[in-house]
Amino acid sequence: MPLQPHVRGEGEERVTALELFFDLIFVFALTQVTGLVSATPTWEGLVQGLLALGMLWWAWTAYAWLTNTIDPEEGAVRLAMFGAMGAMFVASLAVPHVFADDALLFASAYAFLRIAHLVLYAVAGWGDRDLLGAVGRLAVGSSIGIVLLFAAAGLDGRLQLALWAVALLSDLAGAYIGGGRGWTLSAGHFAERHALILIIALGESIVAVGVGASQSELDLGVVVAALLGLTVAAALWWAYFDVVALVAERKLRETTGRAQLTMARDSYSYLHLPMVAGIVLFAVGVKKTVAHVGDPLELVPAVTLCGGVALYLVAHILFRLRNVRSLNRPRLVVAVALLAAIPLAVEIPALAALALVAGLCSALIGYEAIRYSQARDRVRHAPEPAT
Repeated sequence: MPLQPHVRGEGEERVTALELFFDLIFVFALTQVTGLVSATPTWEGLVQGLLALGMLWWAWTAYAWLTNTIDPEEGAVRLAMFGAMGAMFVASLAVPHVFADDALLFASAYAFLRIAHLVLYAVAGWGDRDLLGAVGRLAVGSSIGIVLLFAAAGLDGRLQLALWAVALLSDLAGAYIGGGRGWTLSAGHFAERHALILIIALGESIVAVGVGASQSELDLGVVVAALLGLTVAAALWWAYFDVVALVAERKLRETTGRAQLTMARDSYSYLHLPMVAGIVLFAVGVKKTVAHVGDPLELVPAVTLCGGVALYLVAHILFRLRNVRSLNRPRLVVAVALLAAIPLAVEIPALAALALVAGLCSALIGYEAIRYSQARDRVRHAPEPAT
């Protein structure tokens, strides 16, 4: 078996079966984060969940860049990918107690995951000074993050959370240094990979609906809540895949050089994180709602239900600003309305709060479909760009 990684060619833009297999581990990671916040529906639990999600997301997106550069199914890279999957799985297993007894286990698994990524990238870039320089810059932030995670494993409380926050910011900053210089990109493959991971996140929210329903007697209220949760998930899917994903991918394909690399970093590696976080938070809220349809939500579950969808829409607004330099006002209005609905959501039955969220999301999708019907038709039926 050859040791040297096989670098992707210009036309090799399809997501491979092994990449999809790798993404299945991320499905479990999202489920674990949802469970962590659901089990501890407090402000501290919410922060813990978001920090754990941020770390796991950054590990995933690091491998998305790696497999965008080299073919994961060729040579020894396939075996290395299985090793990375094992580390991601162990880190995910540690999530429920990641700020307690399993903090050191998570730090160890995360360190293996990131170091393996850097080693594979360095081997792939051997002889390419620009790529090796980019790997070196990324390694600085990764190393700081790993060290801080190990330090945080021996702490607890706010100091532990603070170290985690600095570790995450250090890791995120590593990709910002250098402005994308030295990296390579296959635009179609990269956009498709992130679109698929968004579907996975939406799928996890549907799983959360099912889990919540299974914890209660399956009466009319639970069935209606489940259907409303599915309605919101469908609206979130529509908001991204109807037009946004198509425009973003074409814009990424049309851009070249370092501008393309920074667009990929900002639009996909950075801004897809709040999209996924918003979906996970919504999953927490809808799980609590389906389990207690007749009772008002507590404050944090209400924040996750309404604020999660708002965060998702705000990420879309920033996504559009970054790519086409224009503001999506309808989504901004709905995001503000969702945040304003939080005080109401803690006073009315959870089923009514979910119905309000579903109504706002459905109204947004309906308005955009009618108001921008001609532009939507042009985008969806435009000829595919040449590869």
